[in-house]
Amino acid sequence: MPRVNRTTVLSLLIVSSSVFLLFQLYHYRKYVSKPGPHILNRTGHLTASDVQWQTVKKFLAVAQHFRLPLFLADPATLTLLSQDALLQRDRLVREPHCSFLCTGRPVTSFALYANLWKYEPAFLLAAEQKGFELLELRGEDPRLASLDTLSGEEIPLHLLLRLHSYIIQVVFLYERSGNYLWHGELRLKANMDRSFAPFKLLDFGQHAGAYDRPELVLTVLDGLDVRIPRNVSRFLSEQRHARFLECRYREARSFLQLYPDDSSPDALEFRLKVKSLLHLAAQTLAHLDIPFWLSSGTCLGWFRQCSIISYSRDVDIGILIMNFRSDIITAFRDAGLSLKHKFGKAEDSLELSFLRDDVKLDVFFFYEDGDIVWNGGTQAKSGKKFNTHSLQTHTLEKIRRRRPGDKKDKEPAGNDILKETSRITSHCTFYFLL
Repeated sequence: MPRVNRTTVLSLLIVSSSVFLLFQLYHYRKYVSKPGPHILNRTGHLTASDVQWQTVKKFLAVAQHFRLPLFLADPATLTLLSQDALLQRDRLVREPHCSFLCTGRPVTSFALYANLWKYEPAFLLAAEQKGFELLELRGEDPRLASLDTLSGEEIPLHLLLRLHSYIIQVVFLYERSGNYLWHGELRLKANMDRSFAPFKLLDFGQHAGAYDRPELVLTVLDGLDVRIPRNVSRFLSEQRHARFLECRYREARSFLQLYPDDSSPDALEFRLKVKSLLHLAAQTLAHLDIPFWLSSGTCLGWFRQCSIISYSRDVDIGILIMNFRSDIITAFRDAGLSLKHKFGKAEDSLELSFLRDDVKLDVFFFYEDGDIVWNGGTQAKSGKKFNTHSLQTHTLEKIRRRRPGDKKDKEPAGNDILKETSRITSHCTFYFLL
């Protein structure tokens, strides 16, 4: 038997070991270290979380190919990213390889600034080639609406993509006068498939909404590059209270045909002053984190004629007494308003009046008693206090108000005044003495 060269044997062993190590490295990189979930159930099939992650991954790959700067707007996922949730994360029982994007819900929501939606046909075709079914929903552009023309061209409002029974929702955000973002209501047309998605589970589209422009940051979630709002908690708070009520242009036009608006120089100047005063009041109260609503004649002007009632000569807002802060007077003074009157007290019938540019801002404080909301009244000249009246309050809409930290606030002009008013209020109420 020929003698085996030990050097040859050693060389063969080294080569075999190297090949085996390379194979292990390839297997690790190809299958084990791949980001995201790859969990198999007992039958050897992918789990629901894995399918959901793969769906989001495919969608983001198409979006990144077309350089669409989408950002994650999904409340369920962002809730897991909020500060309180992260502090408690170790106590949560989550999927080990998909801690954020695999929420267990059949919908994941993203948002896109509408002015960046430039590759629509190619993007939709690429998504279809990846296996997605598509449903695009359009609606009228409210930015073109006015008292003279009530219809405009249709614009994309929502895009739904379906794959493996999972829905990706893309919400288009449009910049409106007043430096805020708006999205439209999701409305299905008669010929659309109503079983395409679980529409009642969608977080966006049940009504129109308005948001401040969020600052975005790029991060990695479950192995995927995703943009998210830097201030997650604030965005979630806005999402819960973002319902937007458009001005009733048709009804306003009908009213103004019967009762033409005052177009005198004095009336125009007054409206500009009211707009400026409302803007300032909204900023001041936002820094105090005090919600408010348009009240009395100011609310009536917005609701009835999409404008300011020029002969009202003042501005009326309402605040629940539970939101009263002792430093509210100081805050308004620091903003350039002088205190004209202070009636009542915090325990009963409080009312504050401020003055700026010869326009009075009346701040009425409302008190809750069961399902009744009331406020008191004091006659300015005599100081006589009226008996407290019960008020039947009709809430028109929870809309919006300016929040702390806003930058580069712009005051809208002309016909946009009431669009801004709609945005910066959180309630709008009429009340009647009983």
